[in-house]
Amino acid sequence: MITSDEIRELTVANSSEKDRPAYLSAASGLVCVQSWIYVIADDEHHLGVFRKDSQAPGTLFRLIDGELPPGKVDRKIQKPDFEALLRLPAFESYPTGALLAAGSGSRANRQAGVLVGLDNEGALQGNPKKVDLSFIYGPLADEVAALNIEGAVVLGSELLLFQRGNKKNSANAIAHFSLTAFLEALGAAEPALVKPLFSQTFDLGQINGIPLSFTDAVALPNGDLVFSAVAEDTDDNYNDGRCAGSALGMLSADGGRRWLRKLDRPYKIEGLDARLDGEYLKTLMVTDADDIARPAKLLSSSTPYAPAAYREGFEPFVA
Repeated sequence: MITSDEIRELTVANSSEKDRPAYLSAASGLVCVQSWIYVIADDEHHLGVFRKDSQAPGTLFRLIDGELPPGKVDRKIQKPDFEALLRLPAFESYPTGALLAAGSGSRANRQAGVLVGLDNEGALQGNPKKVDLSFIYGPLADEVAALNIEGAVVLGSELLLFQRGNKKNSANAIAHFSLTAFLEALGAAEPALVKPLFSQTFDLGQINGIPLSFTDAVALPNGDLVFSAVAEDTDDNYNDGRCAGSALGMLSADGGRRWLRKLDRPYKIEGLDARLDGEYLKTLMVTDADDIARPAKLLSSSTPYAPAAYREGFEPFVA
């Protein structure tokens, strides 16, 4: 089991809309760049911007114009469902890289993304640009059941998209795409379809009979992939369910299974950042409370990178 520590609640200086609380609740993606922590929430039109090593409230950076309905049901129908936050390398109009907030693809209105440039210090620069991601989601939807993209990773010359399963469609998948083709399509007025090079499916086991499913991932400099997974009691890619627990795991660059361990706290982990620090793997994680009355949290963990027990290989986790 991996021990986690609570760092802070994701409070912000000002609420995103009238009658919304001054915090993020449904945090769903996390990227750390130098002294900045960026958090996307699946029920907001804003990006949360926080300083590392600070408890001060963050700020909100608007990605999309307009307001969402206040009611939970109507808001769920209309929200862009930003589930993945990805740091992209330099390309075309972004000479020092960019962030891409991407919708889950689970509905037609959830196939959009937003690009925001980064400067040399990792701070946001320029205006956000909305992009249509159907050029990549369309071909992928032909290959996976109940499309629900929860994580995105740049690994060498490839873009990896992490498909989240559920109780009815339990297969988790990682789809590999050409990064060059993806970046070219992002900058094109009429992008060509980008089809996956190949896909891999994964059984992550279960917690209390509920299958674990991908919620985010990050690539380490050596090519290893660290991922988060949640056991959520839902039968589809739309409705939420009770969370039975979360886990962290590691795969090799070619999809080889290294290890999977349950987290000690019963939070629904939806966003992940990871780095190597000597012989330790250190992570930051954000939670989705699935309840507007509760703020999302920023958690951390530190675990030996490759202890002897992990070298024995990956076994689906059951608890």
